[in-house]
Amino acid sequence: MPDNQTLPRPAPGTPPPAEGLRPRARAALTAAAPALAAYAAVRAVGLLVLWVWASAAGKDAWHLLGGRWDSVWYQRIAENGYGYTATLPDGTLHPDLAFFPLLPALERAVAAVTPLTLQDAGIILAWMAGLVAAWGIYAVGARLRGRPAGVVLAALWGAYPTAFVQSMAYTETLFTALAAWALYAVLRDRWILAGALSVLAGLTRPSAAALVAALAITAAATLVREWRAGRREGPPRRHTRMLAGVCLAPLGWLGYVVFVAVREGSPFAYFEVQAEWGNSIDGGRALAVFVAGLPLPAALGLCAALGLLGWLVFLCVRQRQPLPVLVYGIAIVVISLIGSGYFGSRPRLMMPAFPLLLPPAVALLRPRTTARTTAALVVLALASAAYGAWTLLGSGPP
Repeated sequence: MPDNQTLPRPAPGTPPPAEGLRPRARAALTAAAPALAAYAAVRAVGLLVLWVWASAAGKDAWHLLGGRWDSVWYQRIAENGYGYTATLPDGTLHPDLAFFPLLPALERAVAAVTPLTLQDAGIILAWMAGLVAAWGIYAVGARLRGRPAGVVLAALWGAYPTAFVQSMAYTETLFTALAAWALYAVLRDRWILAGALSVLAGLTRPSAAALVAALAITAAATLVREWRAGRREGPPRRHTRMLAGVCLAPLGWLGYVVFVAVREGSPFAYFEVQAEWGNSIDGGRALAVFVAGLPLPAALGLCAALGLLGWLVFLCVRQRQPLPVLVYGIAIVVISLIGSGYFGSRPRLMMPAFPLLLPPAVALLRPRTTARTTAALVVLALASAAYGAWTLLGSGPP
């Protein structure tokens, strides 16, 4: 190029040409902005109703979100590490080893580098994880049914009946964020990333078994389909990465099981700890006993709710959701129903099963009028907010 020739200068205010990961992330965030805004608005309604209700009752809403139930256990682990055991009046023991380590580790890290207390850190982490989860839920929904469905799906997850837990210092939002992005990675054929996210999910909640199952069953179905077809649908490297992701996925949960076994000196220590908390797999017996012990109207209402849950699962199958998404959603439901734990926690345990909300999200878009969809979401948000405030202020199950 001659020395006296110059390149054209960009117009004033024009950003420089962007390349690489950061512009793609910015574009993805811009696309997800409506979903994040809708989710944040729904959760803001829930927090506002809780604050007003708590103020009228003379209670501290912040303490309700981060100073009771499991939140206290996570904060104790963050402050002192593992080793605390509570003895209940009936003599049963509740060791803190029942709680997984990722959330308390994050709480301790945030509190160490900020002026926040552990309780503040737990709540802020839950709120941030909720936004990341909403983004991942939107990404899955948008990939399967388009951007409008992704936006509504994220908003519906924020209006889930027990969505108030998403604003508490609990693990549900963190786990859902990891699970949603792991499923999105599988849909994008990024198996190593999906496996790595599954490792983190396995350090967050035992329900990561649903995510491991989703990856393993999808990989097995892929191999069987290709074996039957007598050909490979892609280069061999694809399958190497797929199998590596599947093998990686359970290492978080297995690592914590080994940690508890070594600490307690018993190969079955983790399962013994969970049994002390009443958390074991009984195939649904505890659920059946609970329903049978209710007054007839309450039992019929609960059976109707379980029937609605089964109908949602059927709709997901009829919607032909991709195998990893379908397996994950069904597995979360099954894990939540076949355990012997406290019944009041089961709706919370099923909250990460966001694929169940995809059929309702698509149905809400059928009128093709933004006003009707928005009105429906407002009603659901207010109902969720009222139920959450009533539950927290009534000391009901989180």
